[in-house]
Amino acid sequence: MDPVLEANQVSRRYGSFEALKPATFALYPGDMITLGGPNGAGKSTLLLCLSGLLALSSGTVTANGHDLYAEEPEARRALAYVPDVPVFYNELTAWEHLYFMALAHQVDGDFEARARKLLEDFGLWQSRDLFPHAFSRGMRLKLGLALALIRPFRVLLLDEPTSALDQDSVAVLVDTLDRLRRDGTAVLLSTHDPAFTGQLDSRNWRMADGELLL
Repeated sequence: MDPVLEANQVSRRYGSFEALKPATFALYPGDMITLGGPNGAGKSTLLLCLSGLLALSSGTVTANGHDLYAEEPEARRALAYVPDVPVFYNELTAWEHLYFMALAHQVDGDFEARARKLLEDFGLWQSRDLFPHAFSRGMRLKLGLALALIRPFRVLLLDEPTSALDQDSVAVLVDTLDRLRRDGTAVLLSTHDPAFTGQLDSRNWRMADGELLL
């Protein structure tokens, strides 16, 4: 079985400070990995490096067999990333965000039915015509999750996905992640929530002082 994501000696420095020490690992289809550790351990930095949003100080990231930092579209399409504080366009409603995400990624099938189900599952259907800047932090996080899930991907990266979610939405997320895992998607997520971790069929990694401890 070929890996869907490979990190080879990936690191990130800010001057002399090593925010992420060289890390090497691979994710395979169906992997579910939770990433623990204290604040400042390097979890968010690692996820940003794996998503292609933060320049590497060393190393390579390969997604779906393609070099992520060589700007290969095949690598970008394989990844979905949701930060703990998602960013949205001020001029687009929640529904319009989903529409343009589906359009950009050429989502097959009935987009509207898929988008409606995601919004209903996360309790956002009644707010679909509102602008995200009017949302609570929890609503913004749920919209970020819906935007990631509207399109196909092979690797899902989540940074503290339950930090502002209500219990009903956590249950939806657990069911969604379990379905993705069974369908062969690899999931890597950071969390401080042991109750959430306990509901996942996952392996647990930790980070400390910028070092990944497998």
